[in-house]
Amino acid sequence: MVAFDRNPQDFKYLRLLSRQFPTEQSAFTEIINLSAILNLPKGTEHFMSDVHGEYEAFMHILNNCSGVVREHVDEIFGDTLSFDEKGELCTLIYYPREKIDLVRSRREDSPTWYKTMLDQLIMVARSLSSRYTRSKVRKAIPRDYAYIIDELLHTHPDENNYRVRYHERIVESILETASADDFIESLASLIKRLAVDHLHLVGDIFDRGGGAAKIMDRLLTYHSLDIQWGNHDILWMGAACGSQACIAAVVRNCLSYNNISVLEQGYGISLRPLVLFAEKMYDETDPNKAAKKAISIILFKLEGQIIRRNPDYGMQERLLLDKVNFDDATIEIDGVVHELKEKRFPTINRMDPYALDPAEREILDELEKLFRESEQLQRHVTFLYNHGSMYRKFNGNLLFHGCVPLDEDGNLKALHFGGRIYQGKSYMDYADSIARRAYFSDDRTQKELDFMWYLWCGSNSPLSGRVVKTFERTFLSDESTWKEPKNPYYRYQDSEPVCRMLLREFGLYSENSHIINGHTPIHVMEGENPLKANGRLIVIDGGFCKAYQKTTGIAGYTLIFNSHGMRLKSHQPFSGMEAALSENLDIDSQSQQVATLDKRLMVADTDTGEMLKEQIADLEDLLTAYREGLIAAKA
Repeated sequence: MVAFDRNPQDFKYLRLLSRQFPTEQSAFTEIINLSAILNLPKGTEHFMSDVHGEYEAFMHILNNCSGVVREHVDEIFGDTLSFDEKGELCTLIYYPREKIDLVRSRREDSPTWYKTMLDQLIMVARSLSSRYTRSKVRKAIPRDYAYIIDELLHTHPDENNYRVRYHERIVESILETASADDFIESLASLIKRLAVDHLHLVGDIFDRGGGAAKIMDRLLTYHSLDIQWGNHDILWMGAACGSQACIAAVVRNCLSYNNISVLEQGYGISLRPLVLFAEKMYDETDPNKAAKKAISIILFKLEGQIIRRNPDYGMQERLLLDKVNFDDATIEIDGVVHELKEKRFPTINRMDPYALDPAEREILDELEKLFRESEQLQRHVTFLYNHGSMYRKFNGNLLFHGCVPLDEDGNLKALHFGGRIYQGKSYMDYADSIARRAYFSDDRTQKELDFMWYLWCGSNSPLSGRVVKTFERTFLSDESTWKEPKNPYYRYQDSEPVCRMLLREFGLYSENSHIINGHTPIHVMEGENPLKANGRLIVIDGGFCKAYQKTTGIAGYTLIFNSHGMRLKSHQPFSGMEAALSENLDIDSQSQQVATLDKRLMVADTDTGEMLKEQIADLEDLLTAYREGLIAAKA
């Protein structure tokens, strides 16, 4: 007898399942379907990290799937197409609308060009579609041309002449009806959709570059992804929650990186009240510099208030405003007296330096209202919550942005919050739950809002993992004071025993498991290797951000994990979309094999496979129930 005979809950579940599969045949058919899926190759996973608002570079990497599209084109066409012809085809896949416009402006848009491109695109799409079920491919095809594309994808060279002519006539009709542009765009979209099955963004979509809002708009439409929150992401999430400290830090960052357009154009958040206030208070000809001074002081006041309210954070050494000698504009840090670059502090009450003056309070309240009421920002942040988390286990790998805090000996660091001790996985889970309460809970408290700021810059925050020296970088010329001590985790990244311990902490014991990390740029020019701990840990922040590229020497790492193994991709700086279109220039990338598997990974070997196996087991129980008369099948 099947298990449900002893477990009424199982029997209840099978009755519910029978509504979806009301007959023996329907259950049996689904078992066959799911069993077949288990034997397909594992889909390609694409890992990106630390995009930092670099929209053009991000879009190109997303479009070329870190070189996966070009690899497929090379594989399909081999020597039958020249290097330039392959480049022309790939550029058309990456930017179909823009490429067609360019070809038309050059008067190269002949029927022959269209016919050639359509035939080549169909060949690429057909090859990629063979890795999936017909059902999944149909769901991926753009709706407007679903029937036509489905027909063309399933042609074969050995078809009879009538069938071949039928498919040729479809292509001819597309050209005759002036539908080729839209059809090419649909095929290009399908190819990119099939080239990558799932995208992982290992943190930091926001800040530095000015295109974060546009990146988020694109992610909203992406077919399958997850996000591991970065410290810059959590800062914007905290701002959207209403944390005034996070709001002040966001505004300061935008002013520092000269990308206030993200706020004003991307999210409709005006800085005019702040600028007007700052111009009155500070002698600066540049209104943005004045605004940065004003918001910096506001931020340091708010940070001081948070640190005082939360002794659990252990950040008392970051209380610096009350250590300033305002008479001579100096401060003593670690026994050394430093002269401040700023001499005037018109809004600071010397008796209570962390108190906001009325004008500052008014500006903050207005900014909070704007952040809370920005529909676009709230839409993006809701997406970050719904598709994101502090960490993710996926197909045997552990993904997180920053660190798992360790002590000096390389053990999991015990941290105290609210009278309880957290470490390792329990700490990451705690941080995740507090972040969600800060946004979704109707009864959230100041404690939750404070914690969002802590996740941004706390020395033991899993997203930061360092002592953030914003005060010193703002007011002191001595750059030795700017150094930001990191959590010991970053010293132990190269320790294979420590990395294995961390994987076990999260329930991962396979020899094929890896930690996939972002957050810290890899200094390639200094000989640093992104593969650490004998390949057990992979850091994929290589410098998407243009500001980092002088020190990193490259323009970012990405990672590809397909049925054959893992490959790390290092990318050179992107020349821009115009160069890509006019010269068929791709991002120059180098591939490094990280892990080669003994046997090809199939869907059965993945997390999805485990879920499908459970579904098959349930359906087999349902089938038994039908056959033994325990549940009546519909006639």
